[in-house]
Amino acid sequence: MEKIVGNEIGIIHLISSCFALLFGTYILISKKGTKQHVRIGYLYLISMGILIVTAFMIYRLFNGWGVFHYTTLVSLASILLGMIPIWTKKPTNSWKYFHFSFMYWSVIGLYAAFAAEILVRIPKTPFFGMVGIATGVIMLAGGIVFGINKNKWKRAFGNNSNNDMSTMA
Repeated sequence: MEKIVGNEIGIIHLISSCFALLFGTYILISKKGTKQHVRIGYLYLISMGILIVTAFMIYRLFNGWGVFHYTTLVSLASILLGMIPIWTKKPTNSWKYFHFSFMYWSVIGLYAAFAAEILVRIPKTPFFGMVGIATGVIMLAGGIVFGINKNKWKRAFGNNSNNDMSTMA
Protein backbone atom coordinates (compact mmCIF):
# COMPACT_ATOMS: atom_id res chain seq x y z
CA MET A 1 0.00 0.00 0.00
CA GLU A 2 2.89 2.34 0.73
CA LYS A 3 4.02 2.13 -2.91
CA ILE A 4 0.55 3.22 -4.04
CA VAL A 5 -0.13 6.12 -1.67
CA GLY A 6 3.21 6.91 -0.03
CA ASN A 7 1.98 8.32 3.28
CA GLU A 8 -1.04 9.88 5.01
CA ILE A 9 -1.14 12.75 2.51
CA GLY A 10 -1.22 10.20 -0.30
CA ILE A 11 -4.14 8.39 1.36
CA ILE A 12 -6.10 11.63 1.66
CA HIS A 13 -5.21 12.43 -1.96
CA LEU A 14 -6.44 9.01 -3.12
CA ILE A 15 -9.69 9.18 -1.14
CA SER A 16 -10.48 12.72 -2.30
CA SER A 17 -9.75 11.74 -5.90
CA CYS A 18 -12.21 8.84 -5.66
CA PHE A 19 -14.90 11.15 -4.31
CA ALA A 20 -14.12 13.77 -6.97
CA LEU A 21 -14.44 11.15 -9.71
CA LEU A 22 -17.80 9.99 -8.36
CA PHE A 23 -19.21 13.47 -7.81
CA GLY A 24 -17.81 14.82 -11.09
CA THR A 25 -19.30 11.96 -13.08
CA TYR A 26 -22.66 12.46 -11.39
CA ILE A 27 -22.58 16.18 -12.24
CA LEU A 28 -21.81 15.49 -15.90
CA ILE A 29 -24.66 12.99 -16.39
CA SER A 30 -27.35 14.45 -14.14
CA LYS A 31 -29.82 17.26 -14.75
CA LYS A 32 -28.33 20.71 -14.32
CA GLY A 33 -29.60 23.46 -12.07
CA THR A 34 -31.44 21.26 -9.58
CA LYS A 35 -30.91 21.36 -5.81
CA GLN A 36 -29.24 17.96 -6.09
CA HIS A 37 -26.88 19.35 -8.78
CA VAL A 38 -25.90 22.20 -6.47
CA ARG A 39 -25.33 19.90 -3.47
CA ILE A 40 -23.29 17.33 -5.39
CA GLY A 41 -21.48 20.16 -7.20
CA TYR A 42 -20.28 21.59 -3.90
CA LEU A 43 -19.19 18.11 -2.80
CA TYR A 44 -17.21 17.92 -6.06
CA LEU A 45 -15.71 21.33 -5.32
CA ILE A 46 -14.70 20.29 -1.78
CA SER A 47 -13.21 16.97 -2.90
CA MET A 48 -11.30 18.73 -5.70
CA GLY A 49 -10.08 21.35 -3.22
CA ILE A 50 -8.68 18.62 -0.98
CA LEU A 51 -7.24 16.84 -4.03
CA ILE A 52 -5.52 20.02 -5.22
CA VAL A 53 -4.13 20.93 -1.80
CA THR A 54 -2.73 17.44 -1.25
CA ALA A 55 -1.28 17.37 -4.78
CA PHE A 56 0.84 20.39 -3.82
CA MET A 57 2.09 18.42 -0.81
CA ILE A 58 3.32 15.38 -2.75
CA TYR A 59 6.92 15.58 -3.97
CA ARG A 60 8.14 11.97 -3.91
CA LEU A 61 8.02 11.44 -7.67
CA PHE A 62 10.47 14.22 -8.63
CA ASN A 63 11.80 15.16 -5.17
CA GLY A 64 10.49 18.65 -5.82
CA TRP A 65 8.14 20.60 -8.06
CA GLY A 66 7.19 18.51 -11.10
CA VAL A 67 5.01 18.45 -14.17
CA PHE A 68 1.98 17.30 -12.19
CA HIS A 69 2.13 20.40 -10.02
CA TYR A 70 1.70 22.47 -13.18
CA THR A 71 -1.30 20.39 -14.23
CA THR A 72 -2.66 20.91 -10.73
CA LEU A 73 -2.48 24.67 -11.36
CA VAL A 74 -4.52 24.15 -14.55
CA SER A 75 -7.04 22.15 -12.53
CA LEU A 76 -7.23 24.88 -9.90
CA ALA A 77 -7.75 27.52 -12.62
CA SER A 78 -10.59 25.56 -14.26
CA ILE A 79 -12.33 25.07 -10.91
CA LEU A 80 -12.01 28.75 -9.99
CA LEU A 81 -13.08 29.97 -13.44
CA GLY A 82 -16.05 27.60 -13.28
CA MET A 83 -17.12 28.85 -9.86
CA ILE A 84 -16.59 32.59 -10.33
CA PRO A 85 -19.91 33.02 -12.20
CA ILE A 86 -21.68 31.22 -9.35
CA TRP A 87 -19.96 33.15 -6.57
CA THR A 88 -20.36 36.55 -8.25
CA LYS A 89 -24.10 36.11 -8.76
CA LYS A 90 -24.16 35.52 -12.51
CA PRO A 91 -22.22 38.52 -13.84
CA THR A 92 -22.99 37.96 -17.54
CA ASN A 93 -25.83 36.68 -19.66
CA SER A 94 -23.77 33.59 -20.52
CA TRP A 95 -22.67 32.76 -16.95
CA LYS A 96 -24.29 29.30 -17.15
CA TYR A 97 -22.28 28.38 -20.23
CA PHE A 98 -19.03 29.63 -18.66
CA HIS A 99 -19.75 27.66 -15.49
CA PHE A 100 -20.65 24.53 -17.44
CA SER A 101 -17.65 24.76 -19.79
CA PHE A 102 -15.01 25.19 -17.12
CA MET A 103 -16.53 22.56 -14.84
CA TYR A 104 -16.83 20.15 -17.79
CA TRP A 105 -13.13 20.54 -18.52
CA SER A 106 -12.33 20.19 -14.83
CA VAL A 107 -13.96 16.76 -14.79
CA ILE A 108 -12.36 15.75 -18.10
CA GLY A 109 -8.96 16.76 -16.70
CA LEU A 110 -9.67 14.63 -13.65
CA TYR A 111 -10.46 11.67 -15.91
CA ALA A 112 -7.16 12.26 -17.74
CA ALA A 113 -5.26 12.30 -14.45
CA PHE A 114 -6.99 9.08 -13.40
CA ALA A 115 -6.14 7.37 -16.69
CA ALA A 116 -2.52 8.54 -16.45
CA GLU A 117 -2.28 7.25 -12.89
CA ILE A 118 -3.57 3.84 -13.96
CA LEU A 119 -1.31 3.55 -17.02
CA VAL A 120 1.91 4.52 -15.21
CA ARG A 121 1.31 1.62 -12.81
CA ILE A 122 1.84 -0.89 -15.65
CA PRO A 123 5.29 -2.39 -15.09
CA LYS A 124 8.08 -1.65 -17.59
CA THR A 125 6.21 1.07 -19.47
CA PRO A 126 7.63 4.51 -20.27
CA PHE A 127 6.33 6.86 -17.57
CA PHE A 128 5.91 10.06 -19.58
CA GLY A 129 4.79 8.13 -22.65
CA MET A 130 1.93 6.59 -20.69
CA VAL A 131 1.04 9.94 -19.12
CA GLY A 132 1.02 11.53 -22.59
CA ILE A 133 -1.09 8.77 -24.11
CA ALA A 134 -3.62 8.81 -21.27
CA THR A 135 -3.89 12.58 -21.20
CA GLY A 136 -4.03 12.92 -24.98
CA VAL A 137 -6.69 10.25 -25.50
CA ILE A 138 -8.95 11.47 -22.69
CA MET A 139 -8.62 15.15 -23.60
CA LEU A 140 -9.22 14.35 -27.29
CA ALA A 141 -12.33 12.32 -26.44
CA GLY A 142 -13.54 15.11 -24.15
CA GLY A 143 -12.88 17.66 -26.90
CA ILE A 144 -14.80 15.63 -29.47
CA VAL A 145 -17.80 15.29 -27.13
CA PHE A 146 -17.58 19.01 -26.34
CA GLY A 147 -17.34 19.93 -30.03
CA ILE A 148 -20.29 17.75 -30.99
CA ASN A 149 -22.47 19.21 -28.23
CA LYS A 150 -21.14 22.78 -28.11
CA ASN A 151 -23.99 24.42 -30.04
CA LYS A 152 -26.62 22.50 -28.08
CA TRP A 153 -24.96 23.44 -24.81
CA LYS A 154 -24.60 27.09 -25.86
CA ARG A 155 -28.33 27.21 -26.59
CA ALA A 156 -29.12 25.56 -23.26
CA PHE A 157 -26.68 27.54 -21.12
CA GLY A 158 -25.92 30.59 -23.25
CA ASN A 159 -27.43 34.01 -23.60
CA ASN A 160 -31.06 32.97 -23.24
CA SER A 161 -31.98 33.97 -19.69
CA ASN A 162 -35.25 32.02 -19.96
CA ASN A 163 -33.56 28.63 -20.46
CA ASP A 164 -34.20 25.77 -18.08
CA MET A 165 -30.99 24.09 -17.02
CA SER A 166 -32.85 21.26 -15.33
CA THR A 167 -33.65 19.79 -18.75
CA MET A 168 -29.97 19.35 -19.59
CA ALA A 169 -28.13 16.20 -18.61
